[in-house]
Amino acid sequence: MLEPASPRFAVGFDLDLTLADTRAAIGAVYAELAAETGVPIDVEAVVARIGPPLEVELAYWFPPSEVPAMADRYRALYPDVAIPATRLMPGAVEAVDAVRARGGRVVVVSGKNQADTERTVRFLGLEVDEVVGGLFGADKGAALRRHGAGAYVGDHTGDVDAARAASATAVGVATGAFDAAALAAYGADVVLPDLLAFPGWLDGFGDGAGTGAGDGAGRASGALSGDGAGA
Repeated sequence: MLEPASPRFAVGFDLDLTLADTRAAIGAVYAELAAETGVPIDVEAVVARIGPPLEVELAYWFPPSEVPAMADRYRALYPDVAIPATRLMPGAVEAVDAVRARGGRVVVVSGKNQADTERTVRFLGLEVDEVVGGLFGADKGAALRRHGAGAYVGDHTGDVDAARAASATAVGVATGAFDAAALAAYGADVVLPDLLAFPGWLDGFGDGAGTGAGDGAGRASGALSGDGAGA
């Protein structure tokens, strides 16, 4: 079973399209960039790719020499344009509360820059213990390890990479660009339809429940104490 008294019991969560519905928010910033620059940005295409670093998306629309300036402008617009348009994903509050009710800590690790990650969490009123921004894919692993996360929950295949890098259980939620089949095929240990299913999964996730991270989608395996599942 879970060990809620353990100081190492923690669960990591991605932010965009996992805890926070930022589709309209991010789309609004790109629409503003398009209006300011005259570049015909396909906002629907942008929203469909949410997840990778900002500079990766900007490179679809601007020449390399302009990407740094556009990234600065995007980040300048984000607090006033995007934050008010951000909404909670279904089950986000319940998922966070489920971890905390079991004595655990909640760690948000996002590809969004640190300041806007903190602003988003604060705007949504999520009660979390740690917030780390500016990391994507396997680069999230060090932060997850540092905060003792035994599982990492996210909507993107990059979040599976993050969990692997942290030796944590990869929990996919099919609320972003990748459906359940894609997340399972990529190697998520568990795939949930959304965060509404997370508290029920957490109830069955504990010591002795399985064989550790990396055993295949749908297996609620490993433990949340220690240095991560499979440690």
